[in-house]
Amino acid sequence: MSLFITSLNSGSNGNCYYVGNDTEAVLIDAGISCRETEKRMAILGLSMDKIKAIFISHEHADHIRGMGTIAEKYNLPVYITNKTSQHCGVSVKQELRKIFIAHQPVYVGALSVTAFPKDHDAADPHSFIISCNEINIGVFTDIGVACSHVISYFGQCHAVFLEANYDEQLLANGNYPIYLKNRIRGGKGHLSNNQALDILKQYRAPFLSHLLLAHLSKDNNNPDLAKQLFEQHAAGVKIIVASRYVQTAVYHIQLQGPENITARKKDAPKSMVRQSQLSLF
Repeated sequence: MSLFITSLNSGSNGNCYYVGNDTEAVLIDAGISCRETEKRMAILGLSMDKIKAIFISHEHADHIRGMGTIAEKYNLPVYITNKTSQHCGVSVKQELRKIFIAHQPVYVGALSVTAFPKDHDAADPHSFIISCNEINIGVFTDIGVACSHVISYFGQCHAVFLEANYDEQLLANGNYPIYLKNRIRGGKGHLSNNQALDILKQYRAPFLSHLLLAHLSKDNNNPDLAKQLFEQHAAGVKIIVASRYVQTAVYHIQLQGPENITARKKDAPKSMVRQSQLSLF
């Protein structure tokens, strides 16, 4: 069995990541509207009926904006921590709210989703690794530093959504007030390009195939700059920038051997209209 992955949106205007096999899938975060989620799924030829659960990393609006509507419309369980749920401005029906515990896998059909704590300025933030038949997909965004959990799980992944939020010089020389600059780079905010690159260089597995750079800042980063930086050190890893405006392609991750993985992609149409921006970082 193989896994299909895509970023439906990635950035401070909304985050939503799809991971699934042939029969079931999960959304990691639901930070764009239900209508936009449906639209982008349809463009990619993905069925909403395959989504069996939503997992929420933390309570910031760009990760939960569509959560309640999607969950209610499709009767989907929402896996969340108690603290995150208490701080959400978006409600979920009690019968759909499920609690996950760090490091304890949640099984969704053949998929296994394991959460782990991360450093971010939220009530109870977590990242996730999604596994199926020895294939591991990481969703590691909104991270202030590369803690031991990030390092350990990153080294197990065949494909990863990894935050590369800001270029250090662009942030330092930009127009953000100093308190916001310090929040972003202060250990509870976001990873810079260089911090994310260090994770790739030091801790990638030999079977890592795809790295999707996620949650890029509109003001403090540049997609071409980030991609060029990472491609210099890719060593065969496919580098993709997850857009804040459109979905990525669907990447088909398939094991070919104990330490080999191949992937093919179904290209997404490029005619998508840019959605409005609600930039925080």
